[in-house]
Amino acid sequence: MGDLTGALTLAIAAAAVAVGVFGLRRFNVWRPDLGTSADQASFETLHLASLAAPSLRGGLTQAGTSRAIKPLRTLLGSTAVAITDGQRLLAWDGEGQDELGEHAVAHAQSVMDSGRSQVLDGLGVGDHPAGEPIREVVVTPLVSGTTVIGTLAAYVSSSSAGLIRAVDEVGSWVSGQLELAELDATRTRVAEAEVRALRAQISPHFIYNSLNAIASFVRTDPDRARELLLEFADFTRYTFRRSGDFTTLADELRAINGYLLLERARFGERLNVTLRVAPEVLAVSMPFLCLQPLVENAVRHGLETKDGQGTVTILAEDAGAHCLISVEDDGVGMAPERVREALSGEPGSDHVGLGNVDERLRTIFGDEYGLTVATAPGAGTKVSFNVPKFQPGVHA
Repeated sequence: MGDLTGALTLAIAAAAVAVGVFGLRRFNVWRPDLGTSADQASFETLHLASLAAPSLRGGLTQAGTSRAIKPLRTLLGSTAVAITDGQRLLAWDGEGQDELGEHAVAHAQSVMDSGRSQVLDGLGVGDHPAGEPIREVVVTPLVSGTTVIGTLAAYVSSSSAGLIRAVDEVGSWVSGQLELAELDATRTRVAEAEVRALRAQISPHFIYNSLNAIASFVRTDPDRARELLLEFADFTRYTFRRSGDFTTLADELRAINGYLLLERARFGERLNVTLRVAPEVLAVSMPFLCLQPLVENAVRHGLETKDGQGTVTILAEDAGAHCLISVEDDGVGMAPERVREALSGEPGSDHVGLGNVDERLRTIFGDEYGLTVATAPGAGTKVSFNVPKFQPGVHA
């Protein structure tokens, strides 16, 4: 990320120097209260970059580049600007598209192959009584990592060292935005993979036990079997939903209620549940499926092998800017080394999703927001965590 920020800073500075005087004449927005002419050029350059950036953060697409290309051409002060992905023209702004647009990919080909900027001359397009025809194009690569994924080209009547430097630096800045887009996409794919992995851990055990419990009531109590089947359908619909990385505490608790109804059908009077939730935290947003796995672990590992009755206690408390959540059981407990295995996600750990939930909480909110586990053999287990009530980018 530091490299990308550096590239952005260098691009903006270089573009400001290269096109600063042009920018002042073109926009005619000089005001004494905004500082020197160099200050004004820098402000204008930053403004144009801010106009282009949001569209580029969607990746190298036709829609995004079409929205970003106009401020990029204004930034460079060229007669026309083209963006390609090496195989097709994605966007063009300015004059000469009828004559040159179909050749833009050919102009980009040697840059795609070499990864180095080039100046092509002899174009000879345009007959403008009040201006100069397009004779040259400066083409620079757009790079993601070490791969050339496209080109940025500035079409002009005559190139200069300043323009070539400006095209290179603006191309580097555009590449940085495209790398950030890929980083965002990668994070999304990782988050989706983590949830899929969690679903895969939950599903076989839970589905098998739930269907067995429902089947046991089909003959003896059909109404109860129908009720449990509806709860099973609601829970699995929630668990396998495709929309959104986040949910509210209220929705997570609603799904947990369905899960516990199914488990109580299996455990009978052996399973007791205590729920204490402050109403003001029900709307708090949290990562999808971060509480249910803790409840399932309490039932499956804490109480299933315990003789007699057992209790699962779920607490959600208001703590100012945070919501404090805990899941506690009075079951068999576990040894510290098993806790470490579970939280690290080591192969062989059979504790459903503890490491997955811990990792997602830390990734989204910060290292201080991971799981805290208090347990010992024969002493039950308490798993706690807290989430901010308000976090930028986190909403159900």
